[in-house]
Amino acid sequence: MALPGRETRGTPSPAEQPATVGVTRVDELELAAGWVFGRTPAPPVPRTGGARVVLEQVVRESLAVAPTFVGFSGGRDSSLVLAVAAHVARRDGLPLPVPLTLTFPGVEGADESEWQELVLDHLGLPDRVVVPVHDEMRLLGDLARSGLERRGLLFPAVAQADAVRLVHATGGHLLTGEGGDDVLNRRRGTPLHLLRRRLATPALPSRRLLAEAGRALRPVATLPRDRYLAVMPPWLRADAAREAARRLAADDASPLRWDRGVTRLLGSRATQVVLGNLAAVAREHDVTYVHPLLDPRFVGALAHDGGAWGYAGRTDVLRRLAGDLLPDPVLARTSKAWFNATRWGPEEREVARRWDGSGVDPELVDHDELRAAWASPVPPAAAELLLHAAWLGTRGE
Repeated sequence: MALPGRETRGTPSPAEQPATVGVTRVDELELAAGWVFGRTPAPPVPRTGGARVVLEQVVRESLAVAPTFVGFSGGRDSSLVLAVAAHVARRDGLPLPVPLTLTFPGVEGADESEWQELVLDHLGLPDRVVVPVHDEMRLLGDLARSGLERRGLLFPAVAQADAVRLVHATGGHLLTGEGGDDVLNRRRGTPLHLLRRRLATPALPSRRLLAEAGRALRPVATLPRDRYLAVMPPWLRADAAREAARRLAADDASPLRWDRGVTRLLGSRATQVVLGNLAAVAREHDVTYVHPLLDPRFVGALAHDGGAWGYAGRTDVLRRLAGDLLPDPVLARTSKAWFNATRWGPEEREVARRWDGSGVDPELVDHDELRAAWASPVPPAAAELLLHAAWLGTRGE
């Protein structure tokens, strides 16, 4: 079996792929699994309080030096960044941020227009850039194919077509809500916070809460390893799935303390690869990506504020950060848009159907299972980079 670090049959090794400044390549197991594993040295994390104040300082740095756009979907994280940026601009007499929104007409599950209008009406921003996307962001659209030829494989696969929005922010800073799903979300110790809060009231804790608190207290090393195997893509061969599960389990060893769990996120290799590759593509268009929610200063401040016990969950954190800036329905919403279907069209389906097996190592990937995943109504995101590898392999590149 070909193990991580060895060349994949039919897939160029990192040394053979086109050179792009700042790009980080994934290894063959990561390609097969559709995910990036491991840890990197985390940047220094200042331990100062006042997460809202620090977040304002981070966005102000962009507002003060360049035209500032905010990648705005209407979701909670991008709404938070946009609201804070608008507040700082008005307070300090700086140019207002410009929301930059991609829309996907006719794609079920990707329509966020109602949430977008609710946020924008509340913030009263005069300018906005709206980019209707039809087939421009498909996995094998013109932008993606051109990017693959110039850059080779890039994780995440959608980065190949990021020019769809980057061309509208040329010469400026593009702020995102990237990282909110991790930094602002529940942590391993959150059930203990909820239990502690419930015990301070006359009400008895539910059985579910007691069970969650009990699981949180279990040492990570004692948790069943089968739970990691269960989330592996069905196309991974048995040995590859076991190795990927082992690496995922090592990455998932979150500390019990809320503050340490939050700051540990900065050492995620997956995060560093995604941000680094997005930045490399953005530089081609003279755009500087800024991800305030992953700025070590903000993460450190949030960890300092939350301490060992942390918060009750994502909505609790958002209310503390922006309760005065956004309507509560936005802060408390539980729905989420999904964009996977926007990346697949007739050409992608045809390439998948006619694929001859090139570019994907059969010792790591069951080709029949992969074909079945590609043929599903909404193929999983983990299968996207493999489609790029198959396309390159079929072309003999």
